[in-house]
Amino acid sequence: MVDRNSVGTAGRQNGETLSAINVNKIFDSAKDKDCLEDLRVFLCPQAQDIVDHSSSVRVKDVEVISANISMEEVPFNRGYYQVLIRFFFRVTCEACVSNGNIRVVQGLSIFDKKVLLFGSEKNVSTFTSTPGTDSFCQNNMNISCNMQSTDPTVVVEVAAPIALDVKLVERCRPFGNCCCNPESIPENIRGRFGDGGFVDGTGINQLYITLGLFTVIRMERPVALLVPSCLLTLPDKDCTPAISPTDPCKIFGKMCFPANEFYPFPEEPTQLGGTNTSSDCGCSKDR
Repeated sequence: MVDRNSVGTAGRQNGETLSAINVNKIFDSAKDKDCLEDLRVFLCPQAQDIVDHSSSVRVKDVEVISANISMEEVPFNRGYYQVLIRFFFRVTCEACVSNGNIRVVQGLSIFDKKVLLFGSEKNVSTFTSTPGTDSFCQNNMNISCNMQSTDPTVVVEVAAPIALDVKLVERCRPFGNCCCNPESIPENIRGRFGDGGFVDGTGINQLYITLGLFTVIRMERPVALLVPSCLLTLPDKDCTPAISPTDPCKIFGKMCFPANEFYPFPEEPTQLGGTNTSSDCGCSKDR
């Protein structure tokens, strides 16, 4: 939000003034590359039956369907927060069953990631007014303001996971990593895999997957900044006159030849045999 009268004319220089804006400032950020080795894949009863009767399994697709983020202050380290991120992955696999048939199964993998970030401190209470309730005295109305949290905000960006390996292991063997049990999986996550829920302690085989994960995590907090701004001006560019829709050939003549659709390297077309495939087609000229 811009307030052009916040600093008066003290900051005017060459037609410029200082404007106050509210933005989210990044106080700390981190990037990471994790190899998530041997994560257990939770399966519903139907998928578990297919895996029990399969000879081999391969990964077809992996996607992040959700992430739960929680944080808490670090004792004796003012301004620092420990952030816990729980990623939920939907794993789609192809299983080879009898007679060479391929069955597609889906399962859920979970991974917990911890990171320590600096988010600064804010020891004030912030309230914002509610539009339409700014009267000092009104009968039979609850006039209240919205109180904003003083905690920073955590933003997590994650690239598409890379499936590195998948293993089919007998259930009786202790193997792999698992940070939770099926009962602790949120209901909105379990609802994406059917109504039967996930099996645990049953079946012959278990599925484990190894993923490569790239993440960027940052901690933000709203701040007020003063930035130089110019006065409002009219644009110098005029609108392009519209072409009559009754002359389709004239409209087609204004279009450039789509050379990028025919060559695999549109950014350097002149390197292909010394021929400039993206030469000027005369778009600015009438055909």
